[in-house]
Amino acid sequence: MSSDSSDNSQHAEAPGAYRVLARKYRPQTFEDLIGQDPVVQTLSNAFKTDRIAQAYMLTGVRGIGKTTTARLIARALNYAREGAEDAGPSIEMPELGLHCQAILESHHVDVIEMDAASRTGIEDVREIIESVRYKPVSARYKIYIIDEVHMLSRQAFNALLKTLEEPPEHVKFIFATTEIRKVPVTVLSRCQRFDLRRLDADLLVEHFGKIAEKENAKAEEEALALIARASEGSVRDGLSLLDQAIAFGGAEVKADQLREMLGLVDRARIIDLFECLMKGDAAGALAEMKEQNDLGADPATVLSDLAELVHWVTRLKIVPDALNDAAHSQAERDKGKSFADNLSMPILTRAWQMLLKGIPEVNVAANPIAAAEMVLIRMAYVADLPTPEAAVKKTMAQSGAPAGAAPAPQQAPPPPEPMTEARATQQLAPVPDPGPGAGPNPEGPPPASAELSSFADVVALVGERRDVKLKHELETHVRPVRFAPGRLEIALEPDAPRGLPNALMRRLEQWTGARWVVSVSDEAGEATIAHQRDAREQTLLREAQETPSVQAVLETFPGAKIVNVRDLSDMPLDAENLDDPDTEL
Repeated sequence: MSSDSSDNSQHAEAPGAYRVLARKYRPQTFEDLIGQDPVVQTLSNAFKTDRIAQAYMLTGVRGIGKTTTARLIARALNYAREGAEDAGPSIEMPELGLHCQAILESHHVDVIEMDAASRTGIEDVREIIESVRYKPVSARYKIYIIDEVHMLSRQAFNALLKTLEEPPEHVKFIFATTEIRKVPVTVLSRCQRFDLRRLDADLLVEHFGKIAEKENAKAEEEALALIARASEGSVRDGLSLLDQAIAFGGAEVKADQLREMLGLVDRARIIDLFECLMKGDAAGALAEMKEQNDLGADPATVLSDLAELVHWVTRLKIVPDALNDAAHSQAERDKGKSFADNLSMPILTRAWQMLLKGIPEVNVAANPIAAAEMVLIRMAYVADLPTPEAAVKKTMAQSGAPAGAAPAPQQAPPPPEPMTEARATQQLAPVPDPGPGAGPNPEGPPPASAELSSFADVVALVGERRDVKLKHELETHVRPVRFAPGRLEIALEPDAPRGLPNALMRRLEQWTGARWVVSVSDEAGEATIAHQRDAREQTLLREAQETPSVQAVLETFPGAKIVNVRDLSDMPLDAENLDDPDTEL
């Protein structure tokens, strides 16, 4: 947001009057805007091609330069040099024009600035609507700059809509807001929107360094990085902090003085605290927390800084280029790289979750320091606990089972002939088109009835045709007795729905194009597919419980239960599978 050169409007101030840095280094031209290249490029092309919008909407975080950009747009729209021919609006403003000084100082008669936070009602908007009829007094355009426009009432927005959609040729609107989602869509659709982005820490450090040099102040690189981090991408906030730091340090900006001024915790001490936690040194962590608290550090802030460190170290594991972040000192980078190399992802994510839960506890606790110490004790305690993958490897090794592979599954006894679970779930092979001479089939080419060789194939066909209700009824209520091509003999469960055989017969004839007979038998038949599936699951569960490695795990973790068993014969476990947190055991 800030300019690299001093504000030319300084001569309007009384001799010796002090101007805060945020005003003194406010941008005078679009070239002075830093970090907003897309906005400048769009405006430049629009002005060159005479595609100037009737209204602009500027949005972004506080202190990013919305009001300053609005004034620059107003200056560009009304730019004119004394004695020169009127060439129209231009963003190239090498010198102050006829209206520039007054616009930049916010007292030009044709550039009206309104703060919607204090003037929210419909009466204030009616004043604008009434005044837009009159042409500008001296400038090319009459421009209305409305800051924090989201604060306007609904009635005020509605009153503004018609004027905003079809304003007079001599009127332009420029809106600024930090809450773009609170602006009605009907207003947004009538504006050209610009999102001013947060500035990167390295860009802020460079910018603050230049300004400190112009103010004849000696600033440490680490101190500038602290200011950039504390400003959270806001240039105005950063310049206010720099202004305060220069006054506090007597033209010197040092990191230790800045921490004392802002009540920040030394990042090196946060790293030391984190190191104690990862080593499981609870006593050392509590001693470090006490020292930081005695120095005035807020317990919740300490935990927040710890969470920020955990997040950064985690990013380093995934994006090594994050090590070049200018917001971190060289010592922090060295330690961060060491943590990223030696701490696994499960450990870092566990620390993050504990801090994320602990910070709210500290904020609502009657004794924040006690709550913060309890969070640190929990973190130090779990640091000695192995990750689930390591625990499984260790347990399997102690039980004598190889850690690199799962125990070979025992063969389950085959179900009665000819019904098997596998056959019930197998997919039917695609059947060629029967040709134009075949009977009508609205659901596509039917498979030949010869492809159905068992009741399991019939159930598979029903599932393939996506008849979920019929498939469920066949699996739970039907006990197959005999099967032959075109003929199926079944027994029914007592709770079977009426008309099930006829419904199955009609669907088979429709799908296969052949005649089928489905009859009900008095014989017991085989078990239903659902019963066969349940029996197989119980068999697998019993076999798993009898496996030595699983018994060792259950003994190691009292209260643990087997809730599901998967056949991993098609996915053998190896060392890589065990390291994968998504692997199910």
